[in-house]
Amino acid sequence: MSATSLTSVSFNTSSWDLKRREGGKPYVRCGSPASSEKTVRVGVLGASGYTGSEVLRLLANHPRFGVALLTADRKAGQPIASVFPHLATEKLPDLIAIKDANFSDVDAVFCCLPHGTTQEIIKGLPKHLKIVDLSADFRLRDISEYEEWYGQPHRAPELQKEAIYGLTEVLREEIRNARLVANPGCYPTSIQIPLVPLIKAKLIEIKNIIIDAKSGVSGAGRSAKENLLYTEVAEGINSYGVTRHRHVPETEQGLSDAASSKVTISFTPHLMPMIRGMQSTIYVEMSPGVTTEDLYQQLKRSYENEEFAILLGNGVVPRTHSVRGTNYCLINVFPDRIPGRAIIISVIDNLVKGASGQALQNLNLMMGFPENLGLHYQSLFP
Repeated sequence: MSATSLTSVSFNTSSWDLKRREGGKPYVRCGSPASSEKTVRVGVLGASGYTGSEVLRLLANHPRFGVALLTADRKAGQPIASVFPHLATEKLPDLIAIKDANFSDVDAVFCCLPHGTTQEIIKGLPKHLKIVDLSADFRLRDISEYEEWYGQPHRAPELQKEAIYGLTEVLREEIRNARLVANPGCYPTSIQIPLVPLIKAKLIEIKNIIIDAKSGVSGAGRSAKENLLYTEVAEGINSYGVTRHRHVPETEQGLSDAASSKVTISFTPHLMPMIRGMQSTIYVEMSPGVTTEDLYQQLKRSYENEEFAILLGNGVVPRTHSVRGTNYCLINVFPDRIPGRAIIISVIDNLVKGASGQALQNLNLMMGFPENLGLHYQSLFP
């Protein structure tokens, strides 16, 4: 993929009126495309959560997508500014309950609802909609595996057959033609981007892959939970989901696809006292005769034309500060002190490349737009 710059998009800079009426119904333009270009009408289901608010932040600068519909059942009737004051400058529709939503004037939706609730809702959506689902409900192809890891039967197995896994850099062509995309989880994104090219090239062994991953607290969502209180999280670090984290089968599914055989990983996530950011430190055994320079060169070839997967210079250690608020994944490879092993470090913003940013990247592809539209954000540093 050769990324197309935003500078190639024609803008009507004389018209920045954010509100217009089409078919008698108001919707909001996020950004301002040339008047000859159609604006895609987008709905955000579950707009009161972190991923929903992050979608809206990114859409604010998107030149082709306009926000037509926002849902949040518990906040129905409220303006978005009452839930997220940082969005008060955007003229957005008020929140409504999903049961009251009219999708006739919507072209595509981001589904930002909790796991387990999404299947029934997506099953009931009109067939004309393009859908990017940010929950885990359609990520696992094997519905029995979904039931095992999520504790409930899959309620839309016919849709599972249609869903395309949305790891953009790996499955770009499949995503272009999809109606329903299952957006990857944050941990699986940070792990698969560096490992898939190395596994496909048979440069690393598929046994003894060890992943030590760390995430900011926003990855746990916005609901009130005792373990997420400031006094529980600050000034400490804790492991969770030890041996049974729900992102394990998703990660193994992608790595197994790359290897064309079963891959089993050792994975332990940790909660860090920071708001956003994620780092996966990955320990791998190299194939006989392979060096860390071979791994580096393979990643360089794989991602040299990618906009959002970035291999850093030799010896540069990726830092979560460097991706805060952005859709980038920064990667590097280091020799382990143990002969024949290597250490791979990958960092993303869990709310952007790990969720809403990758979702926007995918919807851009699904609608036939350059996938970087609305995603040209640099990191907030320091």
